[in-house]
Amino acid sequence: MADNSSRNTIPFEPGNKKKKKQKKNPETVKKSVKNSQKKQKSSDDASLSAIPDSVSQRMIKRMAIFSGIPTALGMSSFFIFYWVVTNDLLDIPNSVVGAISLGLFGLGVLGLSYGIFSASWDENQVGSLWGWQEFTQNLGRTVKAWRNAREEATKKN
Repeated sequence: MADNSSRNTIPFEPGNKKKKKQKKNPETVKKSVKNSQKKQKSSDDASLSAIPDSVSQRMIKRMAIFSGIPTALGMSSFFIFYWVVTNDLLDIPNSVVGAISLGLFGLGVLGLSYGIFSASWDENQVGSLWGWQEFTQNLGRTVKAWRNAREEATKKN
C-alpha cells in the first residue's frame, strides 16, 4: 500500500517541508536591517526607471488598436466565412479560412509589439498618429541596449 502523503501530491507541487525557526543572534538582526535598507534603496532606484503613467497609457491605447482590430477581425472571420459558405455565395476551402484567420491573429500579435514601440516614450511628447518615427527610434534604443548588455556580459566572462 502506498504512502498516503505521496498520493495527495501532484508531480510539480513543491515540497511542504517546513524549516525550523532558528533563534536569531544580534549580529544576524543587524545584517537583516542593513539588507532591508539596501532593498529600500534598490526599490527607490526602480521607481526612477519605471514607466511613467502617461507613457504606459499611450502604450495601452496603441496596443488595443494595433492588436485589437486584427484580432477581432480574426475572430469574426470564422463567422463571416461560415455565412458566405452557408448562403452559397462562394465555395471557400478550409485551408483559405485557416490561413486568413491565422494571418489576422498573427497581425494581432505583431500589433502588440508595434503598439509598445510606436508610442512616444517621452512623457511630454504625444507622438504621431501612426508612430513610425517613434517606432524606429524606440527600436533603435532597444537594440542598442541589447548590444550594450551583451558586450558587458562578454566582458564579465
